[in-house]
Amino acid sequence: MIPTVLYGIKIASRWACVLLLLVVASLNSVEVAGAADCRSSPDAKVDWSGCYKRQLMLGGSNLRDANLYDADLSFTDLSNANLQSADLEKTTLIRTLLAGAKADGAKFERIEAYRAEMSRISAVDASFVNAEMQRVNLKAANLAGADFTKAELGRVNFEKAILTGAKFNLANMSRVSLTNARLDGGVDFGEAFMFRTRIEGVDLSTAKGLKQDQIDLACGDSQTRLPLGLTMPSDWPCQPD
Repeated sequence: MIPTVLYGIKIASRWACVLLLLVVASLNSVEVAGAADCRSSPDAKVDWSGCYKRQLMLGGSNLRDANLYDADLSFTDLSNANLQSADLEKTTLIRTLLAGAKADGAKFERIEAYRAEMSRISAVDASFVNAEMQRVNLKAANLAGADFTKAELGRVNFEKAILTGAKFNLANMSRVSLTNARLDGGVDFGEAFMFRTRIEGVDLSTAKGLKQDQIDLACGDSQTRLPLGLTMPSDWPCQPD
């Protein structure tokens, strides 16, 4: 009786080892497949999540609906690329070239984009929530409906940008330039920090969430149009930085 039991245990142990090896092999194949995606050519819906893609020439590429979550695209040329509805959450975009790119509906949440070049980008209804975007150039960009809630926007250039209906709630807008930007459609500045934000000549008459203490910190002039109830500070215009 005992030898029979021992034999059964031995057989069961062998099968357990076989099953364990199969599980390990399956996991390894998944890891290899995931790593292989980083070598995939740029294409719509490509999965480059977590991939190292620095210093590449990808101008004009079609990356529509691509998964670029947590990828590193620093110093990469993505000018005129199609990034519509792409997921760029947590992507590193340090000095990345995105001039003229199409990124309507894209997700730029929690990106790190120091000195990225995004002039003329179209990012209608895109989300930049909690983005780190110090010194990014967004000159002449179309950002209608974009959400910059809680974004770090120190010294970002929005000159001549379309910001119709955009949201800047709780954003750090220190020394941001809004010169000649379009700010109609109820742009929301609720609780935004606007230390020396350049609003000379800007029409803020339809803006939402603005308070007098924000205006007192900002830099406007006699041509700046404010919402009803807010007044031009006596120290406008600001002295040059």
